[in-house]
Amino acid sequence: MVRYYLAVDIGASSGRHILAAIRDGKIVTEEIHRFPNGMTQRGGHLCWDVGQLFEEIKAGMKKCKELGKIPVSMGIDTWAVDFVLLDEKNQMIGDAVGYRDSRTENMDQEVYKTIPEKELYARTGIQKQIFNTIYQLMAVKKQQPEDLERAASMLMVPDYLHFLLTGEKCTEYTNATTTQLVDPVTKDWDFELIDRLGYPRKIFRKILPAGSVLGHLTSQIQEEVGFDCQVVLPGTHDTASAVLAVPSNDLSSVYISSGTWSLMGIERMEADCSEKSRECNFTNEGGYHYRYRYLKNIMGLWMIQSLKKELSDQYSFAELCSLAEASEINSIVNCNDSRFLAPASMMDAITEALRDSGQEEPKSAGDFARVIYRSLAVCYRDTVNEIEALAGTPCEKIHVVGGGANADYLNRLITETTGKTVLAGPTEATAIGNLTAQMLTAGEWQTLHEARACIYDSFEVKKYTKNGGKEHVS
Repeated sequence: MVRYYLAVDIGASSGRHILAAIRDGKIVTEEIHRFPNGMTQRGGHLCWDVGQLFEEIKAGMKKCKELGKIPVSMGIDTWAVDFVLLDEKNQMIGDAVGYRDSRTENMDQEVYKTIPEKELYARTGIQKQIFNTIYQLMAVKKQQPEDLERAASMLMVPDYLHFLLTGEKCTEYTNATTTQLVDPVTKDWDFELIDRLGYPRKIFRKILPAGSVLGHLTSQIQEEVGFDCQVVLPGTHDTASAVLAVPSNDLSSVYISSGTWSLMGIERMEADCSEKSRECNFTNEGGYHYRYRYLKNIMGLWMIQSLKKELSDQYSFAELCSLAEASEINSIVNCNDSRFLAPASMMDAITEALRDSGQEEPKSAGDFARVIYRSLAVCYRDTVNEIEALAGTPCEKIHVVGGGANADYLNRLITETTGKTVLAGPTEATAIGNLTAQMLTAGEWQTLHEARACIYDSFEVKKYTKNGGKEHVS
């Protein structure tokens, strides 16, 4: 009898339901539902419509029933740092404000009045990002203190969606670490830090690791979707799931989880909370089996996505790659410049940055695309050099997983710029990692090593070498 598993993978712009099973020793996946997502203005803030997301989750689950493919388990992954507050009756307090909202402006300075930046990094190992949960909570404390006073629970977005399915509250470990409020040694909330910041202890739920069985669907949800199954926590932070799907068991291999953001790093068994690590702006986010995703957060394909949208979607991503390759402009920008986080116009922001640095300004769509892709490649090169210096271990390969693995031009640029072999794929890494966590819990494999070997055998991986070579290796 075929055993099915369901991954609900929700990104910043869309979500999808992916069913999977093991056939002939390989993972076989099938997309059964896709839906749009995005932040909208509500009450003066950029917010997520979590109510609509939950309706889409149930709609996709109903399709499992229609197909006669009932999953033995399911799990949800989303982006990090964002949360909802619930009152004593489990009703949402306010909206689910998104990480691109401006409410956290200057909230870092409010936090540093209590705990200096260097000490904060030494305690948590998490890189400074103005949208981290620690700063969002400070914004609530300063701007809507009554909301924090009323709150009985804080749940990260995927934890809230899991709660709606099961009635069980928890905080999954990989996403919890992105709050910048978790102790990397104890793997639990840093309640001393939480107390110092004046956040109420009671809102922080028990932290559970990826792979934990949260429970079954409530009777109401069972009635709506037509079946019951277990809810198993994947790495609910989408990057944690994507990294789980990197088809390598070599801890010295560098990965890039390439999507809206580029998350570039290595896996480590211990956190590096040193001052040198902080100065280089690396983070120690939690991973599967309490590994650490030692990585840097790079702006990523958000820039090319914004360009595509600003050009009224007249070009596909593949066409933008071709136009970039035909362009001759050699200007580059700092991809991590905050001006690229949420500009009214990405083209204007790039032009302004180049003007400020005295470089040639782009004139065509291809010029803008080439500036973005080349800037990303240079940023990847610099980050690889930092990783090798900080970890004290040279790397020979860079694994690119996620949607960016399809960007042939960018993959070739990475190889040319870094001198490293690039292995691109699988492209659906986040959903695959979500499914892998569930399958490991179900006993489809005995070890993570076996699971990753199966991923390598199951999905297409392209190899790029510095002499210009390209080949399919799986």
